[in-house]
Amino acid sequence: MRISGIHLYPVKSLKGIALERAVLGERGIAHDRNWMVVDEVGRFVTQRQIPAMARIAVHLENDRLLLEHPGVAPLSIELACSDQPTLTVYVWEDACRALDEGTEASRWLTSVLGDWKGSGLRLVRFAPDERRAVEPFYQQGECAHTAFADGYPFLIASQASLTALNQVLQGKGLAPLPMNRFRPNIVVEGAAPFAEDGWRELVSFEGSYRFGIRKPCQRCKITTVDQSSGSIATPGEPLKTLIEMQTQPFRPGAYFGQNATLLEGRDQFIAVGDSLVG
Repeated sequence: MRISGIHLYPVKSLKGIALERAVLGERGIAHDRNWMVVDEVGRFVTQRQIPAMARIAVHLENDRLLLEHPGVAPLSIELACSDQPTLTVYVWEDACRALDEGTEASRWLTSVLGDWKGSGLRLVRFAPDERRAVEPFYQQGECAHTAFADGYPFLIASQASLTALNQVLQGKGLAPLPMNRFRPNIVVEGAAPFAEDGWRELVSFEGSYRFGIRKPCQRCKITTVDQSSGSIATPGEPLKTLIEMQTQPFRPGAYFGQNATLLEGRDQFIAVGDSLVG
């Protein structure tokens, strides 16, 4: 097996960035889901509520984060800045301390995405000294934590599994899907379809890093959003087909990919082409 794709999502639910290599950290790939859009009470907002978030492009430069959207000037955020006001924000049931990126960022987001239920939108940054623990039930001795990801620092998906899903979709007369519908961090090729559901670990062939496979990823309506147009493509798909395929026979719902933690390899590089052992 080998790594065929690495993807970084600096701002939760905005466009991702394809990388040739990346630095591994306890909270995921460096800068992954380090920013998030929230409403006026600090509750996280994603493509589940506003599919058009998929149209905001994200770029990371040496000293700044850039957000771009057609028709407006880019928004620039300094990476080194850490003296912003703090506020409490919420990801599912977790309350986290975050840094508010300010009025300019709020105005930019609201101008691009509009009000959400009459509320202005704000951009927040995960506080550097904050710790948001991964579900303890699924940990095996480690003390894994993440930033603003839904629950885990890494999401690993298989190209063969996507191919198998697309074969079923095409049999229904539906268009095949690109991998970006599932927003993984790491894409693996060379395994059998859905072999990842039986992995306990994923290890680099050279032994420089090791992932713990912790929990199948239950998918939501974001998978129905075309990541290029920011609109719902085929309502209910691929969720209906994944349920029919029963990739997790003992778990009701639609599943694709595996949530993972980093067991070894903090500050190591991971690269497209790396050989892996499952």
